[in-house]
Amino acid sequence: MRAALVGVDFGKDDFAASLEELSLLSQSAGAEPVTTITCKRSSPDAALFIGSGKADEVAHAVSDAELDIVIFNHALSPAQQRNLERHLKVRVVDRTSLILDIFAQRAHSHEGKVQVELAQLQHLATRLIRGWTHLERQKGGIGLRGPGETQLETDRRLLGERVKMLKAKLEKLHKQRETQRRSRGRSNTFSVSLVGYTNAGKSTLFNALTKAGAYAANQLFATLDTTSRRLYLGDAGNVVISDTVGFIRELPHQLVAAFRATLEETIHADLLLHVVDASSPVRNEQIQQVNHVLKEIGADHIPQLMVWNKIDLTDAAPSVEVGEYGKIHRVFLSARTGAGMDLLRQAVADFAKAQTVGSTAALFVTDVDDMRFNQK
Repeated sequence: MRAALVGVDFGKDDFAASLEELSLLSQSAGAEPVTTITCKRSSPDAALFIGSGKADEVAHAVSDAELDIVIFNHALSPAQQRNLERHLKVRVVDRTSLILDIFAQRAHSHEGKVQVELAQLQHLATRLIRGWTHLERQKGGIGLRGPGETQLETDRRLLGERVKMLKAKLEKLHKQRETQRRSRGRSNTFSVSLVGYTNAGKSTLFNALTKAGAYAANQLFATLDTTSRRLYLGDAGNVVISDTVGFIRELPHQLVAAFRATLEETIHADLLLHVVDASSPVRNEQIQQVNHVLKEIGADHIPQLMVWNKIDLTDAAPSVEVGEYGKIHRVFLSARTGAGMDLLRQAVADFAKAQTVGSTAALFVTDVDDMRFNQK
């Protein structure tokens, strides 16, 4: 599917990185980005988001290159999406719909599929209901007396019933997870969750630690379903490590809400391994985005160990950075080559041992500043 990517620069610093991310998202969804069209605006156009002049430019690009779809790097209102589709004569997808589509392709577990469908229906509900408002306003008319309103009510009811059923299913799965967690708690098993920006290398790190063989690929949202494995760390005993879904800027709220059950593995962890792509020029912004989502799901109080992955793509050597009072700031490693993995195992083991004697409070800190870290 040949696609045009459209991005509007509203004056934010990370505009270029955001466009690059949109290209990766599009490819992850199965589209082939053919052209990228950008413009600068102080605020979105109410009708067409990009304004009529730029919309004409996109329409010409679609026609000339025979494109199948136009993907916007922003959330569009239902009216803007409809107006753009009418103007461009092809399907228009916004950032939220694109991420939902990727999640729908990647969900494999029963729980993952339920969560994705719930998020999609909640997103669809706003578009469907607003899409019918012209019929509500007309109050009948030739060919529109009654059926339009009836159809709207029917669609609302069917959507509402399906959403209600999916929420009940998720609640049941939530209770099952709670039971599993309580049994882990009774056995005093130390739990670790991998968190980080999408494509930071969490699944590769998870496989390197646990030999689990979880799916890992150089694409956004390769992991959706939480996978947990036991890991033996010598005199620190067994710990449970969980690989979780990656975060991304402007993660749709429907997804955060729908994936709360999965993300609860993060909320109830004893330690978060915050995996960072050390080779990314916008790694600091990505760290902030992850911390923002962690705060949103109530996991910002959990101790973090920063894991700077992919050092094989930089000049950095495997190392542990320790600040004053012996606090561990960061571990530099490459999950792909295995360099520095022993340092991470030791750091996690030290934390697990420290917790058992009740001295976890000040062992690890989160540090976003990386002025001393040089890339190629």
